[in-house]
Formats: sequence, structure tokens, C-alpha cells
Amino acid sequence: MKEMLEGSIRKVEKWVEDHDYKGYEPFDALTSYLRPIIHGNWTLERLLLQIVRQSPLNLRPLLGIKPLQSNPGRGYMAWGYLRMLGITGDQRYKTKAVKSLEWLIENKSPNYERPCWGNQFDWSSRSDRLAKNEPTIVWTSLIGMAFLEAFEILGDRKYLDTATNICDWILAMPREKTDSGTCLSYLAHAQHSIHNANMLGAALLARTSKFTGNAEALNVAREAMRYSCLRQLPGGAWYYGEASNLHWIDNFHTGFNLSSLKCYIESSNDTTFANHLRRGFDYFKKTFFADNGRPKYYHDRMYPVDIQCAAQSIETLAGFSDHDDSSLGLALRVARWTIEHMQDKDG
Repeated sequence: MKEMLEGSIRKVEKWVEDHDYKGYEPFDALTSYLRPIIHGNWTLERLLLQIVRQSPLNLRPLLGIKPLQSNPGRGYMAWGYLRMLGITGDQRYKTKAVKSLEWLIENKSPNYERPCWGNQFDWSSRSDRLAKNEPTIVWTSLIGMAFLEAFEILGDRKYLDTATNICDWILAMPREKTDSGTCLSYLAHAQHSIHNANMLGAALLARTSKFTGNAEALNVAREAMRYSCLRQLPGGAWYYGEASNLHWIDNFHTGFNLSSLKCYIESSNDTTFANHLRRGFDYFKKTFFADNGRPKYYHDRMYPVDIQCAAQSIETLAGFSDHDDSSLGLALRVARWTIEHMQDKDG
């Protein structure tokens, strides 16, 4: 298994670098030459997005959709390089990580003074439209975690300063304030309450405050976790969002919630929500995986089989291995299934 994992990592690493960190993304269809024909029709934009996303054939070359650089992808690569540096001691991983972090700073959203990131394409969903480079708290928080990882592993203060500036951007965002917690907004230009976005932002605030001692950031993180934990469903799940059109339950957003809540608890030493974490993780394990490790997308059906579900499942399950004796074994089953069924021979 170790040999399989190492081989898979090195193959995907080589593929990404050989392709200059460019690739297709699930929701990149609005870069197609068909976009002007749609004339800004929201329904047709969403239809085009879903046809391209869910087609069993890759329609992108036919529709003029080109591989792009990815802000979150580059953040994950930096994070991965740092982990590989810690595992192998190979200094080439330090060089690659530093270059990726420098690229992220150079390619932050041009519309904001503080560092934040969005997608490299326009995007439409059932609830909103998002222009190219308009930042989200999800991608910004995940990239922020890569900068914190760099500070912890490389010891360079500039990476903590970047994470602190990201947190300042989060603290300036809209919030939904209620009697049962406060929800950080998914978007910067309007309040958009989504649980995984709220919890990812809270996790970054808490982890950064561990180094900076920022009491305001920690208090905002606590109120954000209170908002989402008090809205956890009795069985341990979370809806994607509280609005009536957002009542679905899926794999990787649940994984985001759990990893974020665990990070908050470990960073703050606040165990108020420990039972929510336990219930959520028990639900995650029993709901989203077939016996052979194949990850389900939704709580009630398998399809679409999706690489982000697989990747986030591995990350969340491995991250909980210090809490749960069965977690690492399940992570390995998911990893084996994913490598055998979803990774192309070229990486």
C-alpha cells in the first residue's frame, strides 16, 4: 500500500508540473465560445455548466474550453509539497512549495487589498453568480491553511503575516448574526450563509490566533462554530446551507465541516462542540462509503462519482486517525479504490 501511495503521488505530481499547473475544473464551462450565445441567461448558464460537468465524455475540447491555472489547486499543491518535505526531507519540495506560495500572492484577487482568492472563470449556481477572481471564503481559507503550514514547517514569519492578513479580510466580511451564533459569509459582496464556508473560515481564524493571540478572531471563530453546530441535524449531518433550496447533504462538504471543527477544537482548546464532532464523524463514516472504499457523493446515492469526494474523504479520515481506530483503515480503502479506478495511467 505504501508503494502504491508513493507511486500515485509522484505520478500526479509529475503530471501537474508537466502541464504547468493547468487543468480542467468541474465548473469551467462558462469559458466556452458558447457563452456569448447565452446572452447572460442564468438558467442557460447553469444548464451549460451541468452538461459539461456531468457528461461521461469530456466535452471541453469540443466547446473551446482550455485548461487553466487554479488558485485552490495551487494552494493544495503548496500544502502537498510541504507535507512531502516533512516526510522525505527532500529540499526540492521546499523550492516547489515556496514558488507556489509566491505564485498565489502574485495572483490574489485584484479587487481587494488583502490577500483572497476566487476562481479563474465565471461561475453560476442555483443560488448566485460569481465573476472571475471574485473571492470566496472557501478557497481563501484553504489557501490560508497552506500559508500556515509553511510558517509551521519553514519557520518564515512572512507566511504567518500573510495568514494574518487573510484573517483580517475574513473579519471584514459580512456576517449573519443570530441569537445562536454568527455565520461568516461565503462571499465578500453579500451575505451568503453556507456551513462549510463558515466553518472553514472559523478554522483558519482559530488556527492563526493560536500564533497571534488575536482574541477577536478567536471569538468570531467560536461564534461561527456555534452557529453551525447548533444547526447540525440530529443524526450528525449538516445541510449544505439553511435556505430551503440548499437542503442537500454531501460527502466533501461534510468532510470540510468535520476537518474544520477538529482544527478549531485543537487550535482553541475549546471542547464545547466535541460531541458535535463525534456525532458528525460517526455519521460521515457510516454514510458515505461502500465496503470497498468507494465514496458516495450524496448521503442517499452514489453518483456522481467525484474526485473531490475521494480526495476530501482521504484527508478527513486520515486526519481523524488519532481519534478513531478504524479511520485510517477506511482512508486506505478509499485511497486504494481511488487510485485503481480514478487515476489515469499518465498520472
